[in-house]
Amino acid sequence: MSKKITKIDVLVIGGGLAGGTLSLALAGGGLSVACVDREDPKGWTAPTFDGRASAIAISSKRVLDAVGIWDIIENETAPIKDIRVADGHSPLFLHYDHSELGGEPFGFMVENRSIRKALQMLLPAKKKIKHFAPAEVSELVRDENQVSATLNDGSKITASLVIGCEGRISPTRESAGIKLTQWSYNQTAIVCTVEHERPHNFCAQEHFLPSGPFAILPLPGTAKKPGQRSSIVWTERSDLAPIMMDLDDDDFLEELQMRFGDFLGELKIIGPRFAYPLTLQFAESYTADRLALVADAAHGMHPIAGQGLNMGLRDVAVLAEVLSDAKKSGLDIGSAEVLEKYERWRRFDNTLMLAVTDVLTHLFSNDIKPIKLARDIGLGAVNQIPPLKKLFMRHAMGTVGELPKLMRGENL
Repeated sequence: MSKKITKIDVLVIGGGLAGGTLSLALAGGGLSVACVDREDPKGWTAPTFDGRASAIAISSKRVLDAVGIWDIIENETAPIKDIRVADGHSPLFLHYDHSELGGEPFGFMVENRSIRKALQMLLPAKKKIKHFAPAEVSELVRDENQVSATLNDGSKITASLVIGCEGRISPTRESAGIKLTQWSYNQTAIVCTVEHERPHNFCAQEHFLPSGPFAILPLPGTAKKPGQRSSIVWTERSDLAPIMMDLDDDDFLEELQMRFGDFLGELKIIGPRFAYPLTLQFAESYTADRLALVADAAHGMHPIAGQGLNMGLRDVAVLAEVLSDAKKSGLDIGSAEVLEKYERWRRFDNTLMLAVTDVLTHLFSNDIKPIKLARDIGLGAVNQIPPLKKLFMRHAMGTVGELPKLMRGENL
């Protein structure tokens, strides 16, 4: 017996942080959505699923608020009230204080699993969303009139548009023949969570070491130990990272403490360790016939500035606005004219951020003395020039540039 065909406006392939948020935003903008996620929701919140935490800029927080995610995760977030950037042990550093911009935090730190938990609650409950998980698209056909998809369980879906949100390895992108430019930094991010003796006071710290940046990012603590938990993103050479990952707990903690320092006292590792290879990549186009790419499927950057998810959520907010406006105007949401507006709005912004993170990575991932002296002077100079410093601070909050409605706190 053949399965019933689900007819909807948009097929979103990938239900993670970007794809799930996009599905909710599109539904809020009046579109019907099928969200297909290959991950089993039962494993989304397991400690072994994803050890990463993300910095959510203020503008991105507004997107999560608009789609209902923030209400669920708010008590599992920690505000970023200060940012301190230092080049190794140099006395020159860059310090951002949230009070210099009116007192609102730069953003919030939240574990990726917390956002997944919220998506697990929201996606199946929305009337305008058909949530398929775990499921995969086994066949995808795009023609000039519609998109037709068959899932691995035989379910069939037709839509006006398909959006690829599967992450850096995107079958949707590959099936469309969209070329990808990519290179490796020969670095690996070692990620773990630590508990420390003294509170972090909601300060995010990044130390530039010869092997790459070492970030200490504030997480919410427990009732007994508030502000005494942090996420660590330790960038290491790719040839050394497996050695570090294979160390026993005591030796790993010793290596970690050497890089961390003792300013927060004694450390204790909480939960498993994770390793993620670091690359830069970007698709030659974000759109094709009745297809759009979002977030890591379109662009992936080094985590040196902590902007990966924020740039993905900008894609989400822009595409949701473009498609919602087109739907309300009676336009074909999968037409080239509609999709071109999304590509034009997002490409320059993303390309600029990719370039900035790439330059910073190469500039700071070395110990060459003349370069080190120049960057130390640069950090110290920015710290002493209030107008320039405030501009950088607003960039950290994600409030610079042409913001879409959801990032301005407005409804679609």
